[in-house]
Amino acid sequence: MRNFLFLSFVIVLFFSCKTEKKEETNTFKETTIYYLIRHAEKDRSTSGQDPILTEKGLERSVNWAKVFRSKKLDQIYSTDYKRTQQTALPTATEKNLEIQSYNPDKLYDEDFNRETKGKTVLIVGHSNTTPAFVNAIIGKQKYGDINDSDNGKLYKVSLTKNDTLVTIEDHN
Repeated sequence: MRNFLFLSFVIVLFFSCKTEKKEETNTFKETTIYYLIRHAEKDRSTSGQDPILTEKGLERSVNWAKVFRSKKLDQIYSTDYKRTQQTALPTATEKNLEIQSYNPDKLYDEDFNRETKGKTVLIVGHSNTTPAFVNAIIGKQKYGDINDSDNGKLYKVSLTKNDTLVTIEDHN
């Protein structure tokens, strides 16, 4: 009888361990996608640190919403500047998502990684923070600042357990 109980225990333990391992491998099949853009054209006629968008910039922000219309988005992040918030607003409105703020001095850290894992996220930044954010995600210094006249670059970073893929599209 003892041998039977011991054998039953070993069999149950074996199958429960095997099931746990299978569940563990399934969690790594998640893909996280980050879309990163720079804010649209800003008003350079004022001398303030926080200018709004020009008419052309407002049009571009509406065009970004069209670009993202066919893409699933779970979250939208933007810096607290008027120009980035205005750029994100049409997409956020169309997707019925709240714009969450991020600190451009504190890019892709453990908290951000955990909050966005397995999701599809739009991040609106600046000519320097957008490529810096991409570099932080991929863990190497590959992309330099965006030219000041370029407001149409779209970075897409796809992360899986074993692979990182970056593509860049030009929407100028």
